[in-house]
Amino acid sequence: MSKKRTVERKTAIKNSIGRIIIFGLFVLAQIVGFIVLLYFLGNKYPPIDIAVRVLSVIVVLGINSRDHSGAFKLIWVIAILVFPVPGLLFYVLNNFSSSKHKIKRRLAKVDLMVFSHLNHNDYLYDAMRKEDPARASNAKYLRNFNFPIYDKTDIKYYPVAYDCYKEQIEDIKKAEKYVYLEYHAIETKEAFEPLHEALKERAAAGVDCRVLYDDVGSFTFISKAFVKLLESEGIKCNAFNPAYPILSLFMNNRDHRKIMVVDGKVGYTGGYNIADEYFNIVNPYGHWKDNGIKLTGPAVQSLTAMFVEMWNFADLKSKDDNMLMFEPMDIEPVPGAGGYCVPYCDSPLDNEPTGENVYLNMINNAQDYCWFMTPYLVLSDELARALQIASKRGVDVRIMTPGIPDKKFTYHVTRSYYNMLVTSGVQIYEYTPGFNHTKTCICDDKCAVVGTINLDFRSLYHHFENAVYMFKTDCIMDIKEDFVTTFDECRNVTEKYSKRPNVIVRFLKSILRLWAPLL
Repeated sequence: MSKKRTVERKTAIKNSIGRIIIFGLFVLAQIVGFIVLLYFLGNKYPPIDIAVRVLSVIVVLGINSRDHSGAFKLIWVIAILVFPVPGLLFYVLNNFSSSKHKIKRRLAKVDLMVFSHLNHNDYLYDAMRKEDPARASNAKYLRNFNFPIYDKTDIKYYPVAYDCYKEQIEDIKKAEKYVYLEYHAIETKEAFEPLHEALKERAAAGVDCRVLYDDVGSFTFISKAFVKLLESEGIKCNAFNPAYPILSLFMNNRDHRKIMVVDGKVGYTGGYNIADEYFNIVNPYGHWKDNGIKLTGPAVQSLTAMFVEMWNFADLKSKDDNMLMFEPMDIEPVPGAGGYCVPYCDSPLDNEPTGENVYLNMINNAQDYCWFMTPYLVLSDELARALQIASKRGVDVRIMTPGIPDKKFTYHVTRSYYNMLVTSGVQIYEYTPGFNHTKTCICDDKCAVVGTINLDFRSLYHHFENAVYMFKTDCIMDIKEDFVTTFDECRNVTEKYSKRPNVIVRFLKSILRLWAPLL
């Protein structure tokens, strides 16, 4: 790496830190300004204070009647009743902002333009239903939200993220028409270099290369100068939901998806971003455990559609006639590829927790075992109850979490759920070598999910996510083997957390879990 590039990166990091500080100060100033103004008006004009309190009660009653998770209701009710002015302010911004409704309408319009072109292959649902009605119901649920069922798609599972990443780079080198990349975080360091070189070479050859990254996820990684460099090389770049120092709760909704598509024929997804720590080039949290999958065949069309959706949604400057178009292709089936798969995505703007519901269906239909790998365990009441009931009816329920955390506060919240789970028979494993970032579920040697969706509120309710639901695909047993091998590297902490904690610990846990909907 050249000395010039090193200096540029250090400068970019300093600029990013400065941007974060300025951004935070501007937003904080707006929040404080609003609150002070309302308190001042309330003190000077008593009718305003009375109106705020009456409105607080009305809003709380409205929250209680809404079809939301109990944890969400609780935190809003406490915030509004204890701190009426800021509580009401944030609630109104989150639920009644005209800008957020405008954003929802834009996404709905883009979705209609993209997903309406997918062939839904309903005959495959009928075939799957004959094999296993319970597992077919999950595919049917996804089909009802415009995610088709596919067969004859080869899916290769990579238990080591770096192995999957190297295969990605080789496939980029073979691209003839386009390469689409969408990642939450892209770090312009050592891991990115070979991918950058491959993209630059293909772009020079006339291939349409596009990179979509989340602006907050890549806040300290990607500078404007580097984006200009990529664009000068013919690589189109787009930042999702750019962070501006303006008070808006949509800033909380980030693009957490990880997708790469080459020519509509080969696609990748999994848990890792493009940054050094994901491939153990650096080890800030011990060994980083992550995975990925490669899809070859018809199902790649859905991954392509997901990228096109988010590219157009993020590209606010484009008119309808300048949007990136999704054109369905007749992708050649892969002979001998068994099973069925449904690539799907989730949005925080449609009031449908798709990712959570897929997990719930898998847990509820499990007969022998249901295993999870997740970096964070911050459960909704619905998921916690489903896991407990499954264990009580004899299902082997196991959850693997990190041994070394990347966020200590979230780790304390994660551990606060252990006791309620293990007392119902759920087993908890912590990945001793370091940080487990994998987001994977497998049940009964029959079905599995690999993707970006953690068992936490941020993934299930706040972020844009994606994953692949698989039934009897050839890689299912490879996924199980990875679980079994990794369990051997973990410590089983089930017994440690099986005893009822004392009153003080229970009180502290309840305080921690109040913040769960924000994590």
